[in-house]
Amino acid sequence: MDEALNKVLPDIYQKLFKRFGPQHWWPAEEPFEVIVGAILTQSTAWTNVDKAITNLKAAGKLSPRTLRLLPEAELAALIHPCGYYNVKARKIKAFINWFGEQHGDSLQKLFSGEISDVRHQLLQVYGIGEETADSIILYAGNRPIFVIDAYTHRIIDRLGLAPKVKNYAAYQALFMSHLPP
Repeated sequence: MDEALNKVLPDIYQKLFKRFGPQHWWPAEEPFEVIVGAILTQSTAWTNVDKAITNLKAAGKLSPRTLRLLPEAELAALIHPCGYYNVKARKIKAFINWFGEQHGDSLQKLFSGEISDVRHQLLQVYGIGEETADSIILYAGNRPIFVIDAYTHRIIDRLGLAPKVKNYAAYQALFMSHLPP
């Protein structure tokens, strides 16, 4: 199966890349916005996240410092369109407090370590799961890691390429060991 995957996955990737080209699809103006968006998009359609981000920008509250000073209830009101707003406000607060304490609000410091170390740190923050951590690393940190989402699961399963163990780590290892960074 490994030999087949070494051919099949790069072939699928090349076909998709040839057809669609580079996507640069994460709609954010800067990396911190990507991080907030990655937290807000959990269990939510992007159109609703976009409304919440627009609210944060309009209120001048889309920076670590301004979010840290913003009461949680006010943050929840601003991100209301994205759903689960009270929980997501707590998640954003947990992230920005950790980010300030551990990295002095420096994205450069956050992303300067080994990918596995950055990922491990992110996974220790309340509300940051594997997909969110990997999205932050890839899209905000511009570091090579493969993000596994429900669509990835579905496609790989339908192609009969699913790993024996069907968990996030196994799907991610499948891609990262058969595609170049």
